[in-house]
Amino acid sequence: MRVAAVIVAAMPRRHALLAASVAAIWGVNFVVIHVGLEHFPPLLFAALRFVLVALALPFVPRPGVPLRYVIAVGLFMSAGQFGFLFLGIDQGVPAGLASLVIQLQVAFTVVLAVIFLGERPKPVQIAGGLLAFGGIGIIAAGRAEAVPLGALGLVVLSALSWGIGNVASRKASSPHPLGMLVWSSLVPPVPLLGLALLSEHGIGAAFSTLDAEAVAALLFVVIVSTFFGFGAWTTLLARHPASQVVPFALLVPVVGIASAWVLLSEVPTAAELAGAAVVLAGLGLTVKPPRASLRRLVGRTPPRGGVAAVDGGAGTG
Repeated sequence: MRVAAVIVAAMPRRHALLAASVAAIWGVNFVVIHVGLEHFPPLLFAALRFVLVALALPFVPRPGVPLRYVIAVGLFMSAGQFGFLFLGIDQGVPAGLASLVIQLQVAFTVVLAVIFLGERPKPVQIAGGLLAFGGIGIIAAGRAEAVPLGALGLVVLSALSWGIGNVASRKASSPHPLGMLVWSSLVPPVPLLGLALLSEHGIGAAFSTLDAEAVAALLFVVIVSTFFGFGAWTTLLARHPASQVVPFALLVPVVGIASAWVLLSEVPTAAELAGAAVVLAGLGLTVKPPRASLRRLVGRTPPRGGVAAVDGGAGTG
C-alpha cells in the first residue's frame, strides 16, 4: 500500500524560509517607506516605485494569463495597497503600527480565498491564525497612543486591497510570476500619478532636492522589496494555497516594530514584545505539518519489495 504525501498541508522547507525572508524584508521596508516619505509626496512615491519596476518589461516574459488578472493584480496588490499605505503613514500612522495593521490582509485573504477559490483551511491553520491574531491584538493594545482615525482607516483599506490582490494572483496562477509582477506594474502609475498631480503639492521640489537618501529609499522599495519580495511572494502564491502562504506575513509586524525601534526610536512596550512572541507561536501552528497523519502513514506496512512510495506530495525540502 502506497504512502500518500506526508506533508500535504505544509510547504517545502526552502519555500517556508523564502516566505520568512520576504516577511523580514517587508518589515524593514516600513522604515524605508518612512524615510522615503520625508523626500517624496506619498502618491508620487508609490507611482515612482512602479514606474521603475515597469522598466524591466523588455527583460521578462509575458505573464501568460488573461489581461483581467494582470489589471486586477496591478490595481489591488500594487496601486491600492501602496497608495493607501503610503497615504496612511504620511498622515500619521507610525511605521511600526502600520506594519501591524496591514496584516489584517491575512484575514481578508483567507475569507476571500474561501469565497472565490474554494479553499478550506485545516483546523490547525485556523487555530494558529486565531492565536497569531490574538498576538496582534496584544501588540495593538500596546500601541494605544493617539493616531488619526482617518490615517488608520487608510492602512486598513491597504490591507483589504492586498487581500484582494493575493486572491487575484492565486486565481491567475501565472506561469511567469516575475513577468506578472512587471507587467502588472504598468497599471498603478496611471491612477497614482493622476491623483498625485491633482492632489499633491511639492512634486517639483521632490526632484529638485533629490539626495542620496531619497534615491536609496526608492531603490530599496523597487529592487529589494518589489523585485525580490513580491517576485518571491507571487511565485509562492502560484505554487501553494493562499491559506498556507499568507500567514507568513504575520512576521512582518514583528520585524517592522523591531526595526522601527532600532532605526526610528519607536520603542515597543512590554505588551508589544509579548504580542510578537504570540504571533510567532501562532504562525508556527499555522504552518505545522499534521504529525498525527504522519504517524498513521508511517505506521502502515510498506508494499513488498522495499520502501513505501511517496504519492506526488510537496516533500520537506
